[in-house]
Amino acid sequence: MPNVAVDLGNRSYEVLVEPGLLARTGELLSKTGLKGRVALISDEVVASFHSEAALASLEAAGFSPTLHTIPSGESSKSLSHVEDLCRSMTRAGHDRKSIVVALGGGVTGDLAGFVSAIFYRGVPFAQIPTTIVSQVDSSVGGKTGVNIAEGKNLVGSFHQPKLVLVDPETLRTLPDREFREGFAEVIKHAAIRDAAMLDELLTLDPDSRDVPADLIARNIAIKARIVEADEEERTGERALLNFGHTIGHGIEASVPYGEMLHGEAISLGLRAAVFLSKKRAGLVDADAAKILSLLAHFRLPVVLPDAITTDTVLEKLSRDKKFESGKIRFVVISAAGQASLTDSITPDDLREAIDHLRTQP
Repeated sequence: MPNVAVDLGNRSYEVLVEPGLLARTGELLSKTGLKGRVALISDEVVASFHSEAALASLEAAGFSPTLHTIPSGESSKSLSHVEDLCRSMTRAGHDRKSIVVALGGGVTGDLAGFVSAIFYRGVPFAQIPTTIVSQVDSSVGGKTGVNIAEGKNLVGSFHQPKLVLVDPETLRTLPDREFREGFAEVIKHAAIRDAAMLDELLTLDPDSRDVPADLIARNIAIKARIVEADEEERTGERALLNFGHTIGHGIEASVPYGEMLHGEAISLGLRAAVFLSKKRAGLVDADAAKILSLLAHFRLPVVLPDAITTDTVLEKLSRDKKFESGKIRFVVISAAGQASLTDSITPDDLREAIDHLRTQP
């Protein structure tokens, strides 16, 4: 089955992609050389489906695991839950020799990764992503963190996992909405690096949970190559992964966390980024239409709710990490598969793009 290596020197790791990997968690984690106590962090819903298999596998391989759960949803990605988990792990006897394993979607992975980065000043961790968003995107690359009221992901650290296990079978337990939202990140990857994938995605049944392992691996490889080139987002290469995310994060932060799913906000952000790419980067109508048709194919939102004001979105995105000294860095595409970073997008452009989201496509 397709596996992806992430080459980061002494922080390198493998992303294994294969149905049935969840039941081999302990065996595969032991092959990394890790041993001892494991804090398995999961949300309450995912834990009810998958923690038993993970715990049994860890125990069979000689690890001593304990389960630590959080409520489901974006609101759990907070500093208060970081403290709760650290205290729970301490009470369970974990220390600097322990290992954190994140079992769940992007919220769990980001939160557990941040906990592992700061618990006893940093312990190893592994990822077992269970959503499309986390399998193709957030579990790879080492970005960890939590939200605060002023914005998304504003508190965090870079902390690479030791191993990522992607079991496509875990997607079968997802509700429809949580399943579909992840394809916004897949469409993003295709838009910035793999034009051929745009056509292939149109052939997928949006209701089928049989997501090809090689499609997941191709998305992971796109992210891995970009992360290898710019691990801590210093050269601008990694910022290309933010296509659709600048306005998308502003929209997501404009409503109570969890009211709009991450991928749903990114879908809106992608439509806005396509609009600005046509205006400022010469994106042709045919390529723009292809991306918008995919958002519709996966039944992702493309019209901004009236309750979210343009001024609120602008205020939220002004605090985004993509601003440097008050200047926006915006990702545009000049053609499908060809992304670049520009500082030519003006505040008026942003306002126009957000207002454009109020129109029907």
